Amino acid sequence: MEKDIDNTFNEKIEDLKESLPKMRKGVNCCELTLTNILDVLGVDSYLFHNLAMPLAGGFGGYKAKNGWQGACGAVTGACAAIGVILGGDTKMDDDQMAIAYLKASKYCTDFEKEFGTVVCSQLCGYDFSTPEGFIQYQKEHIWEKTCYKFVIWAVNHVRKLTKKDLKRNW
Repeated sequence: MEKDIDNTFNEKIEDLKESLPKMRKGVNCCELTLTNILDVLGVDSYLFHNLAMPLAGGFGGYKAKNGWQGACGAVTGACAAIGVILGGDTKMDDDQMAIAYLKASKYCTDFEKEFGTVVCSQLCGYDFSTPEGFIQYQKEHIWEKTCYKFVIWAVNHVRKLTKKDLKRNW
């Protein structure tokens, strides 16, 4: 019996609405976005967890000295998930790669339209490239107040953008 991927996404999103705001440790928007989508697909590997974790420090919340600011982890994790969904379990060809770029770009545009920016520090108000910024983020409980919502939106929006690809590849 073929699983209904749409129902599986619905169940995952309802579970995330309940569980994410209560999380206190292991909060990483990139990892949570990517691995929850992979969980819906039935892909479970610590390789993906390990891949996604440093993206938070390398992108999310980071502010460079020359002004560059990193994207929210719900953005980077979603873009990674889009690539997995489009590629399935084979290497993407040039056409699939172009489609993945376009869908990731569309996702980022939609995220920015919804939330006003894709920049982590602008969304949450803290600079994670300093210990003080991260400590203050935790003290103010920004995850429970704000950031978990980006992950839920991301999981749902990736589903919407890749609906045909999910049916074809998964």
